[in-house]
Amino acid sequence: MKTGGVLWYNAGNKIKRGKVMRRAYYEASLEIFLQQDENLILGTLARNNEYTLEDLQRNSWLSEIRILKEQLKAFRTGHVIFEYTIPRIGERIDVVFLKSGLVFLLEFKVGTKSYAKADIAQVTDYALDLKNFHKASHNRVMVPLLVATEAVEQRHCCKELKPGIVDVLCCNKGNIAAAITMVLEKYNEIALEPASWIESSYMPTPTIIEAAQALYRNHSVTEIARNDASVVNLQQTAMAINKIIERSKREHSKAICFITGVPGAGKTLAGLNIANERHNFAEEEHAVFLSGNKPLVDVLREALIRDESKRKGISKKAAAEKVKPFIQLIHHFRDAELVNKEPPSEKVVIFDEAQRAWTQEKLAEFMKRKKGVADFSMSEPEFLINVMNRHQDWSVIICLIGGGQEINTGEAGLSAWFEALRIKFPEWQVYVSDKITDSEYTQGMPLTTVLSKLPCHIITDLHLAVSLRSFRSEKVAAFVKALLDVDIQRAQTLYKEVSENYPILLTRTLQTAKDWVRQEANGTERYGLTASSGARRLRNCGVWVQSKIDATHWFLDGKEDVRSSYALEETATEFDIQGLEVDWSIVAWDADLRFVKDHFEHFNFVGKCWQKVNKEEKQQYLKNTYRVLLTRARQGLIIFVPEGDEQDATRSKTYYDGIYDYLKKIGLKEL
Repeated sequence: MKTGGVLWYNAGNKIKRGKVMRRAYYEASLEIFLQQDENLILGTLARNNEYTLEDLQRNSWLSEIRILKEQLKAFRTGHVIFEYTIPRIGERIDVVFLKSGLVFLLEFKVGTKSYAKADIAQVTDYALDLKNFHKASHNRVMVPLLVATEAVEQRHCCKELKPGIVDVLCCNKGNIAAAITMVLEKYNEIALEPASWIESSYMPTPTIIEAAQALYRNHSVTEIARNDASVVNLQQTAMAINKIIERSKREHSKAICFITGVPGAGKTLAGLNIANERHNFAEEEHAVFLSGNKPLVDVLREALIRDESKRKGISKKAAAEKVKPFIQLIHHFRDAELVNKEPPSEKVVIFDEAQRAWTQEKLAEFMKRKKGVADFSMSEPEFLINVMNRHQDWSVIICLIGGGQEINTGEAGLSAWFEALRIKFPEWQVYVSDKITDSEYTQGMPLTTVLSKLPCHIITDLHLAVSLRSFRSEKVAAFVKALLDVDIQRAQTLYKEVSENYPILLTRTLQTAKDWVRQEANGTERYGLTASSGARRLRNCGVWVQSKIDATHWFLDGKEDVRSSYALEETATEFDIQGLEVDWSIVAWDADLRFVKDHFEHFNFVGKCWQKVNKEEKQQYLKNTYRVLLTRARQGLIIFVPEGDEQDATRSKTYYDGIYDYLKKIGLKEL
């Protein structure tokens, strides 16, 4: 329900307060806009503004109103929209002008004398976002205009950046009408109903960084996630979890929930959403998002800190104090609870990538080496459940599980959680989805064995079945699985389906791969170079995995920073990129995972030569490494397989030709 401009919604059995996201601060027909007094328009903008109206913003709006009144009077019809919301990236388009079925997007830089690359990228992003995710814009021509009011006039050329999106037109305050007229002379579109366009459904697939920022600003998950019928609704998962939390509180019981899903299905987003909704000290149900993935924690924290600092005009240090309790490194939480014997302040904890929690042997070795604790007898899952079990009344653990995501020695997998529950905590209520029977979750064990003697509840909504990362194709994860399982026929079929909207290409030249991702990416779409941490013999090609990246710079910084992914100089490994993503990726494939005759063989480079990996567990880790690398791109990827060199025994052509031939057999197109 809605009262006084504030949205109230039911979360479990609680009524919560949240923001209403207005689609636009002002909208009117062109005729009305031209007739209205500028102060009346300004007043409407000010009333609908979410933030304190600063003089700079007020003066900018007045300039925009005056410029548009002068420029748009040349047109008889149209619709003017100020400050239109793009929820996924947390931005508002300065002005949208709907005219003759076309959508003109105007980004103003009042007082600016040049057309900056960053500003061109910004308005390009708006066009891409609407084209991809705004239903009423799918089949419309997007026309982005950068208006640097005091800049020198540029000669305009109406060409398409990609189908349905005109390349950015750079205008000053005096030639906006001329630019619009030029475009209108080229396109003849069916009329567009303004109200339908404004209220059209918006079905985004945000990056996890964008999602974290939007959730932290108190936007709901329904505003930033797709809601079409083909995708399992993230809100349903949140509702299921909220019901479990409320039941645990009501019955004074303890519960553990396992959220499963395909790579990119939104598990981390679901976890962040729960942490944000339940981040409430006052009601003694404080929630925290925990991850053992240090790059993920570092990147999300830094992204939230930068965003909070920029939006609220506070120092990064002050912003960091607010952000740190929301997202924490699981090892820091664990180490603090080793010393603290009291119940933690958190009643709800979300463990991201819980399958990567450490085995008893791994944790005992770490405790002895780093903490001086001898004979530590618990696995990480057992210890973490033990910590939450200190609460006398209720507590809830939410484990986010990715099938086939274990990539390092000492990672316990899902079975360790069930073993700890069965042996030490049989009173805990266990909630799983009906999809947990998949071998990638149970590691081949029968479900009856995995869940034996546990009070188990099957909740269908605890599984996220469709990838949100690859919004152009929802079968990328299935294709990658078939490829790595050497299910050739299925891989061939899926490749044909996937490649219609999501290019997956092959090359033997790294420079070709670099040229391709740079060409495909528009605006600030992020691209990067990735490889297995075991890809030690790609150094000759310029892929040096031994050099560790700084994930915050690689994932967050712009094209002007050589440490960013855009530079294509530093290589992210599976450890850096798991849980994160780019729009376009290069996957450099080394001889650590080779294709020989009809199967994959696994190798590790030690000293000066390759050594065969015989342990099944380590073979699985290597397979999962490539699963991670091949599912990190949102819009497309290119696989680089080097030619090899017969003069170098460690880079034999035979090693690489086997990989190349297998990928070609599946059907991958070569550049």
